[in-house]
Amino acid sequence: MRDVRDYRIHNGDNQVITGGSAFNIKSESLRLGNFSHGDVVGLYAQHTEETGQAFETGVVDYIFEQTAGQPWLVNALGYEACFRARGERDRAQRISLTIMAGAREKLIERRDTHLDQLVDKLREPRVHRIISELLSGAIEPGAMPPSEDDQLYVQDLGLIRTRPQVEIANPIYREIIPRALTWIAQTRIPQETAWYVGRDGRLDFSKLLDGFQQFFRENSEIWIERFDYKEAGPQLLMQAFLQRIVNSGGRIDRKYGLGRRRTDLLVQWPLDEAQGFCGSVQRVVIELKILHKSLDETIAEGLAQTADYLDRVGTDEGYLIVFDRTPEVPWEEKIFVRQERYGEHRIGVWGV
Repeated sequence: MRDVRDYRIHNGDNQVITGGSAFNIKSESLRLGNFSHGDVVGLYAQHTEETGQAFETGVVDYIFEQTAGQPWLVNALGYEACFRARGERDRAQRISLTIMAGAREKLIERRDTHLDQLVDKLREPRVHRIISELLSGAIEPGAMPPSEDDQLYVQDLGLIRTRPQVEIANPIYREIIPRALTWIAQTRIPQETAWYVGRDGRLDFSKLLDGFQQFFRENSEIWIERFDYKEAGPQLLMQAFLQRIVNSGGRIDRKYGLGRRRTDLLVQWPLDEAQGFCGSVQRVVIELKILHKSLDETIAEGLAQTADYLDRVGTDEGYLIVFDRTPEVPWEEKIFVRQERYGEHRIGVWGV
């Protein structure tokens, strides 16, 4: 429950109204802040003390990293893992990272009331103004910045945080927002996971990106026009395509933020089904860039960013996707595939 602070609104005559009724007896507004890491450790320790059920090393750190301490998410993950995933009677079962990662995925897919309410807020114009800039990663030249009230409103809803920079509040929200915005597209993209899985169980990303390149050429205008967030249309369509493929067992971690002019995607595909993400995992970096300089400059910038992300996540399979949104440029010039080397990394570059 939340008493959102009063924001400036306009009446039908465009007069500014601040605050509520003169007879409002509310003396102050209180907001439950996010839990600290110590709070999360203490909360989960209470469960162990009461039930005897323990958590494996790293699980509580994972919960805090995924939720940034958002109280509802912290509790919902614990409830899903401890009372639904294994059942209340199985207290001898230690909660592992695999169980908790599965609880996270179920929470996202099920979109309980809390998450559904946040998704519903994405349709509000003042929320759209903030989130669209984050999803696209760019500030349009000459565009008016959002108002202070708009940004404070979205922050109070818990969708963003402003320190150390403006970004989506936590990894779970980063996952839910693009999934929710592209859900219809995901269900109607005519692609099957089996088409892109090799005999070794790995995803063939060169084949997958070739498929996306052709799909984007044939369908992008239709699908992007349907999106509420057209500013981030290419990035969202790519994520919808990927989600369609990896939904059968993989996971996509997303990073995007104001002024980044790129979207970082880390696709994780478990190669050992029995052990899930605790076993052998194919980890692939995909960098999405909108052409904003010359093609060579954009590719050079994107290669540096892709290589940096490869180093940070500790993998060697990376791809750069460059979207050219210039209307007068023909598809024959936009579509290309290159293999580039940046330092010790070999990076595939797809133009769309």
